Amino acid sequence: MLIDRTVPSFLDAISAADPTPGGGSAAALVGATGAALLEMVAGMPKTRTNAIAEREALDQAHSELAAIRRTLIDLIDRDASAYDLVIAAFRRPKATDEDKAERRAAIQEATRVATEIPLETIRVCVQAMRAGEAVVLHGNPSAASDGKVGYRLLHAAALSAKDNVDINLGGITDLALQASLRDESQQLADQAGALHAAVVSA
Repeated sequence: MLIDRTVPSFLDAISAADPTPGGGSAAALVGATGAALLEMVAGMPKTRTNAIAEREALDQAHSELAAIRRTLIDLIDRDASAYDLVIAAFRRPKATDEDKAERRAAIQEATRVATEIPLETIRVCVQAMRAGEAVVLHGNPSAASDGKVGYRLLHAAALSAKDNVDINLGGITDLALQASLRDESQQLADQAGALHAAVVSA
């Protein structure tokens, strides 16, 4: 599994000519790193003013971010596996009409999965950014840069995952599904941009 590799080994795998791991896995890794940074700041004993309400908000954020980080870690491998499904579908036999029909169906199903995985990455990154608002606003001032870096990484991960959604949409022949996935990814990207602008500049 990719998540069990060392950092140099993971980067070697990305830099190799093989199609996986690719941009989707990299986006999930960046998102997990951003969530981890916010989680770190949320877990620090000191808050901005040491008010009780700040501590409660940070404890809640810490719990949410820990769960989100685990989800993003899982998405690193899920994204690579999804693209492997696409490759396997295109390699299916096409000697007969039945083969061709089964191949087309397999390609569509694999493409749908390969689109929905990075869409989930965007969705989870936005959740992390919402949870991270409390961290940036109420966290230890000495770790302000860590919180902002975490927030910027989550924003970058969300936009990068959207790139993966967009490139896969063209392979989906169900136009209603294509439109639904496109609309959701754009709405989520817009939310990520608004959160980034509001929180990082605060």
